[in-house]
This record gives sequence, C-alpha cells and structure tokens, in this order.
Amino acid sequence: MEQHEIEKKSFEIIEGLLGRHSFSEKELAIVKRVIHTTGDIEFGKELIIHPQAIDRGVSAIRSGCNIITDVNMVKAGIREKVLNSFGGGLYCFVNDEDVIKEAAGQGKTRSALGMQRAMPLLANGIVAIGNAPTALFEIIRLINEDGLRPALIVGVPVGFVDAAESKDELLKVDIPYITNKGRKGGSPVAVAIVNALIILAGEG
Repeated sequence: MEQHEIEKKSFEIIEGLLGRHSFSEKELAIVKRVIHTTGDIEFGKELIIHPQAIDRGVSAIRSGCNIITDVNMVKAGIREKVLNSFGGGLYCFVNDEDVIKEAAGQGKTRSALGMQRAMPLLANGIVAIGNAPTALFEIIRLINEDGLRPALIVGVPVGFVDAAESKDELLKVDIPYITNKGRKGGSPVAVAIVNALIILAGEG
C-alpha cells in the first residue's frame, strides 16, 4: 500500500473512531492530523480551537507570514518549502548566539528569550510552541505588555511543570489560538497543527 493510501485509510479510521462531533470541515482536518500523528484519539475531545484560529492562520500563511517555533524539533517538522512558496519564513532562535548568552546571564530559558528575539518577525505571524511552557508564558507577556499581535498562537507545550498552567493563561488572551488542556502536547502536535494549516492554505 502506498504512503498516501495508508494516510487516507488512517484518516477514515480516525473519523470513524471520533463518531458524532461538532467540528467544521477545517477543524476536523486539524484534529485528524493531530490524532494521526500521536495515535491518541482523545485529542478529538481535548483540542481547543478558537473560532477565528483557522481563518486567521490560513490567511496569514497565504499572505506570506513568518512562523516562529520554540524549539528546532518543531521547526524541523514543518513543511518549510510549501511555506516558502507563499513567501513566508520559518525561524527558531533557541540556538542564536545572543540568545544563549542572554539566557545564561538572565537565568531565563533560551526558548523564552527566543520569543523576544522573534518579535520583529511576528506581526501577523504564527507562533508554534510544542515544548516550552516558558516560551508560551513569554509570548503571552509580550502580547499583554508590549502589544505583540501575532495572527495565531499554536500553544501545545508538554510536561508536568507549567505546561497546563501556560495553556490556561493562553485561553485568556485576545489572539486566536489552538491549544489543549492539561499536560499533553509536544513538538509533534505543534507540527501536525501547523502542517494542517499549511495544507489548508494550499487548497484555497
């Protein structure tokens, strides 16, 4: 069986397992890709998609927006060539020399300082956070205190320390978001969401 046939069959199985749901067609495309990536059908109940999230994300991609990630693992999984075809760029500053130095001096995580470094690139951009709650907290601070206005925040950090709390704070911002409750998440989830948006952008 060819790869595309396996994926198609997997998506059919996922939709059957989901049963009755209230997702729109576009929301379902994101949910199915996350479940396909993780093997976890519970994401069908746990993903939280802001009413404007998909339209804002797709519109931003089509207009050539930048996407900023918290870690290189997220960056590596995103369909960069397709993003570039719209005129957008993909960035992660976690290994930037200045970020490394400042993190050591300030006692902050590189992922959080990477969000500060990305500010000039993030007007109408997309933030994709799959690993670091500190990065999500920093984006929320930049929105609340510095007026940062990204088009969309994909905030699905994973872990036992502050992951759930950072997502709870994300639900309070006035920027469209895609997230989930609790400790689950991770780089593969963030990648799946962003790639689903890139695919949707190419279908219009």
